[in-house]
Amino acid sequence: MTSDPSNSSLYLHPYPSPELAAAHPFVELDFDRLDVVEQRRRGVAFLELMQRRRSVRMFSDEPVAVELIDLAIEAASTAPSGAHKQPWRFVAVRSAELKARIREAAEAEERVNYLDNRMNDEWQEALAPLGTDWHKEFLEVAPWVVVLFEQRYELRPYGEKRKNYYVKESCGIAAGIFITALHTMGLATLTHTPSPMAFLSNVLERPENERPFVLFPVGYPLPGARVPDLQRKPLDAVRVFAD
Repeated sequence: MTSDPSNSSLYLHPYPSPELAAAHPFVELDFDRLDVVEQRRRGVAFLELMQRRRSVRMFSDEPVAVELIDLAIEAASTAPSGAHKQPWRFVAVRSAELKARIREAAEAEERVNYLDNRMNDEWQEALAPLGTDWHKEFLEVAPWVVVLFEQRYELRPYGEKRKNYYVKESCGIAAGIFITALHTMGLATLTHTPSPMAFLSNVLERPENERPFVLFPVGYPLPGARVPDLQRKPLDAVRVFAD
């Protein structure tokens, strides 16, 4: 027996309640119900697209239209967030002078990480197959550097502060959608988290309620760019059924 998808009697406490709907605006969900064949076709096509996604460390200096950056940021901003606070700010940088300052500061931190043992042996061993080091030339070569800042709290008029909720979780989801949007548009990126990242707040003159979350160089791969020959975990290694 097939269940009726419109059967609202499944819920003793429907959402929104009449009281909630009277107090706050609600609209009917805009949702396309697909047949099973189309669902699978789209799922397979999306998986095949994302299987080709790789982190890139050799970028071309070919320009990228600002419209594409804006589209990726708008897509990222569709992410769910705690209490719908949308606690993120994407700072897009194309200024050669600012990118040079970011690279200089990032390399200063990474030099300590790699050469002065701020990263322990186990960490460096894990990174060894990637061949990364403290040199971050891509921060100047890529046409864009986009820094995602997490907003720990809102700054209201007259200095009032309002807490944001599930900030890291919300920004993590937004970052994933940003990466996906770039890849879908035929652009490449890299998640770069030089540690510590406080220098980004200073270089980009961000307010006190914002903290750097992740940095993305964005552009086209340098022709012939190479990436590590890595394999992703198979489905059975990342999915468990709890029946």
